[in-house]
Amino acid sequence: MRSKQTVEFVERMGEKYTFEGGVGRKQMTIDEAFEELESYVDASDPDLDLPNKIHLLQTAEGIRAAGHPEWLQLTGLLHDMGKIMFLWGTGSDGQDGHDPKGHQWALGGDTFVVGCKIPDDAVVFPEFNSLNPDESDPRYNTRCGIYSEGCGLDNLKMAWGHDEYMYRMLVANNALIPKEGLDMVRYHSCYPWHDKGAYKHLLKEGDEVTLEWVKLFNQFDLYTKDQDNVMDVEKLWPYYKNLINKYGLGGKLWW
Repeated sequence: MRSKQTVEFVERMGEKYTFEGGVGRKQMTIDEAFEELESYVDASDPDLDLPNKIHLLQTAEGIRAAGHPEWLQLTGLLHDMGKIMFLWGTGSDGQDGHDPKGHQWALGGDTFVVGCKIPDDAVVFPEFNSLNPDESDPRYNTRCGIYSEGCGLDNLKMAWGHDEYMYRMLVANNALIPKEGLDMVRYHSCYPWHDKGAYKHLLKEGDEVTLEWVKLFNQFDLYTKDQDNVMDVEKLWPYYKNLINKYGLGGKLWW
């Protein structure tokens, strides 16, 4: 991930997964997408070897038990569904495809900002930073790189992964989830920012509010994982199906 997540790669993935005109690569219901994800286990997650749907239900149920609103519960259920991207991979169209084990360096793991120096004191395994070609490119290897101070979180390019893909998918399908929930989906893997306090010089007024929402969400993303709690999907699903419909995500969606 550290060696391949460059500005060029992130921009290429952004072009591949544009959802231009609200249209994606395949139409599926949430249920059908979960069926596709049954075969996917995130190799970057050290805490869980269960299918993604179980982790998502554990997250959603933790949020529900804590008394948080329905939109936040639904965000918990959907936040990792961008890993459906394994169906289409990271290559040029026509040169990649269904590969549940490959391409995981562009699906999971901690993200970071590309286009500026990778902060050695805020990422795991900083010894691998030098493998990134952008770290030796004078356009990208300074404190601000291609950005200006105070440009704002939404103007930063994150290492490509399921976060940005799922954010784009929800926006393209006109999900009724509020911006706070969409931001949780978009930024929850950027641990250098929300956990280690990196990139403060690039943030603008209002980003501190986003930070607090993402920190709240990540308590449930991290600490509801339980290898032995496989969840009663059949019992729980009608409740979440109602939320899916309520927030405009019932029926066929573009993925």
